Amino acid sequence: MQSKLRWLSILPVVLLFSVSPKPALGQDWFRTAIGMDVTKPRVAVADFAPRADSAKTHSAQFTQIVRDDLEFSGIVELISPSFYPAVTLTNPGDLRSQPWTDPPLTANLVAFGNLTESSSEVSIEAWLYDVRSATPQSVVGKVYRGSPTDAQVRKFAHMFADEIIMRLSGGLPGVASTQIAFVSSRTGSKEIWVMDYDGANQHPLTSLRTISLTPRWSPDGSRIAFTCYQPYSGVVSAQICMYSMELGKVISFPRFRGTSAAPSWSPDGSQLTFSSSMAGNPELWETDANGGHPKRITFIGAGTTSPTWNPKTGQTIAFVSDRGGIPKLYMMNSDGTNITELDLPDKGYLIDPAWSPNGQLLAFSWRRPNGNFDIYIMDPASRQIVELTRDMGRNERPSWAPDGRHLVFESTRNGERQIWVMLADGSQAHQLTTQGHNESPNWSPR
Repeated sequence: MQSKLRWLSILPVVLLFSVSPKPALGQDWFRTAIGMDVTKPRVAVADFAPRADSAKTHSAQFTQIVRDDLEFSGIVELISPSFYPAVTLTNPGDLRSQPWTDPPLTANLVAFGNLTESSSEVSIEAWLYDVRSATPQSVVGKVYRGSPTDAQVRKFAHMFADEIIMRLSGGLPGVASTQIAFVSSRTGSKEIWVMDYDGANQHPLTSLRTISLTPRWSPDGSRIAFTCYQPYSGVVSAQICMYSMELGKVISFPRFRGTSAAPSWSPDGSQLTFSSSMAGNPELWETDANGGHPKRITFIGAGTTSPTWNPKTGQTIAFVSDRGGIPKLYMMNSDGTNITELDLPDKGYLIDPAWSPNGQLLAFSWRRPNGNFDIYIMDPASRQIVELTRDMGRNERPSWAPDGRHLVFESTRNGERQIWVMLADGSQAHQLTTQGHNESPNWSPR
């Protein structure tokens, strides 16, 4: 029999590389690098039982959100409810393994629970059991209590799904409780918005009534640095702006001569790197987190932008420069030394680099000769690449989820520019935004 310990041990993210010429979804080295080459346990999520008629709506909501979160996790195989036995699971005493382990279910784990609701409180008991283990102890057992609102029930469902993912992935947290910052023009001007990872709860953060671009979460999630168009010495130009999630407003940040854009945080949150023309050509500059002590770190003499720090080491920065005539991908030490071109076989036009959380892979948007903008991923050490999108409009500005198993990006595949999300192997792509024009997504660190 499969034991709980086995499922807790087979799923941690492992990093191995080997050459493979197969298409993106079949590249073994790549799927290993993003932690998606493991055997997936089969998981069933039984309907959470309402303790009274008043709890039926929220019971159904909680059940469906947990199912959706697990199905998009990339590490489990969610069994269709159409195969579930006709039994009600309210508490652990109701669980009998055989109906769940027999074909066609052949489940490894079953999630279930109950929901009690009054006018002032909702209480949810939730469990996950390994139905192939003789051990009576649950893999996950949680009780959630809070206000009886849709928003609170949604939050609890995300928390339970994240707990399951964390236990089944060797301690790596799930992303169901994370957020995505993005730019939307639906109010008439480009403002910074935020939404839950699944597209729910979309709302604006800023109301500057100008142009806002390239939001970037700080490593602790407390601030968002972004590009804004603001006056400086009587001239409106691109500048760096800062939004405080704790204060709920834009906070002061220095203005610089020329234009400044495309901010990137150091992994410890103490520094910002951005492109600025304060000394002439757009070069990369560095300041402290509050915009103080600006220091130029590149002297390339050409347009240089889109810096991204390696989040694991903090020692290298990838960036884009047109020093060779068209935008190409480069890497350097964080102090600006040892610049190296990350050459690609077909040349072409490259933008929007983004490091994976483990610091091993770079996602970017690349327009190959005679092609369209598509999302690619590179292992900088071996220069191996995989293509994640193809022949589906323009696909740009990829951003990694903190688990390294998901990517958010912008795409015109349905006509208008919208935010899409997919697993990091290119599968399960689906649209998150539908109103107005939406772009420049950035996944929160937690």
